[in-house]
Amino acid sequence: GGGGRVEGRPVVLADGTYASVMAVDESADKGDGAPKLRGLLVGGDYFLATVVATTLTKLALRSRAHLPLPATNMVAADVMLILTGMLQMGKAGQAGQAIDTDSQERLTTYLHLLSSPGEDVQQLCLVHCHEAFSAMLSERASQEEGDRPAAESVPEVNRQADDLIVVRQLKGGKAETAALEFDDDDDIVASATGAFKGELDFAARLKRVTQLTGLSDPVYAEAYVLVHSYDIMLDVLVINQTQEPMVNLCLELATVGDLKLCERPTAYNLAPGESKHIKANIKVSSTETGIVFGSIVYDAQGAAPAPAGGENRNCVVLNDLHIDIMDYIAPASCTDLAFRAMWAEFEWENKVAVNTDIGEVKDFLEHVLKSTNMRCLTPPAALEGDSGFLAANLYAKSIFGEDALVNVSVEKRIDGKICGYIRIRSKTQGIALSLGDKITLKQKGPAA
Repeated sequence: GGGGRVEGRPVVLADGTYASVMAVDESADKGDGAPKLRGLLVGGDYFLATVVATTLTKLALRSRAHLPLPATNMVAADVMLILTGMLQMGKAGQAGQAIDTDSQERLTTYLHLLSSPGEDVQQLCLVHCHEAFSAMLSERASQEEGDRPAAESVPEVNRQADDLIVVRQLKGGKAETAALEFDDDDDIVASATGAFKGELDFAARLKRVTQLTGLSDPVYAEAYVLVHSYDIMLDVLVINQTQEPMVNLCLELATVGDLKLCERPTAYNLAPGESKHIKANIKVSSTETGIVFGSIVYDAQGAAPAPAGGENRNCVVLNDLHIDIMDYIAPASCTDLAFRAMWAEFEWENKVAVNTDIGEVKDFLEHVLKSTNMRCLTPPAALEGDSGFLAANLYAKSIFGEDALVNVSVEKRIDGKICGYIRIRSKTQGIALSLGDKITLKQKGPAA
């Protein structure tokens, strides 16, 4: 009669009949005779042991202001006895329950502090530690207040319920004659993500233009890349630079990565010197650096007939078009606990060795933040001061809901060079590799 809880569950026997198996749960009575705190300490929770040691040490030091000296010495002796017992328990524990080096060092430090409890020791433990903890709580509260949306803010209406839904892929060919004349293109440009957000002037558009052919090719082509949510729109300007008309000119594209073309190529006729805007829509399904490649094929009129009665089919190969991963990544925030949980869970890791011309660790961190469009989760107070090493956690989230975790750990050597590693973790391989390639390309410095 231990008072355990009796539980029953049905089981299927070998002949197919059902039977009931009874079991007594003794877990409720286990350890009732020992205090909960002692059970955790004996079980090997040495982080809790350091917390207990910190609390007892501060209580012993605080008692010096309220008790006579002999009584305070007795309190300090009792606390030192408890700390010594925890150290001996950690060293005599099993292999899986041996005390870790950090906890052992902290317990030893508190023993030294209690053995010589001067005025400076009391000031350190009772005043400076309290001020540092209060500053950390204030900074965390202000950060949470900044991340919390304002209660009085009115939600912005993106689309009305009775607005017309326009699908570009279902429009006819005649509707695609101008560069950006669709009714919904204004909204698309306005909602463009990444580095292009809010930049609608001419200079910003020029940054998004990529030359696809050479100036001496018979067909000159350049592409204006616009990324919005899950779509990439290519506005390709094609110019006939010959003195002969081009018949059945066709822009043939192919993709590498998680990119998918939405439309079949359409044939056009170009007079000498005539230009044409050809649009291509590409669907994106994950955050990784995609590559678009292809060619322009056309029939040349007026040229010498091809041998054996063949057609005068010409082909101009286009330069590769790399879709930047930064267009899909936006800075985000999460708690330290969530960051550690994701860091332990995510299986894809990309480790990039630091190779930069930047001379200061803080400047290097700022450059990485600017290059990767990520947010630094490490509080500014932890990065203050003049130090030769730095460790910081960065976090970003893609428009597809994927998490990107980055840990920057760098050190300034005696010769002035910065060394260290940048570790990237994510749930998918694409974002880890693409972000690593981006950092490798940009880490040299602002001019790189």
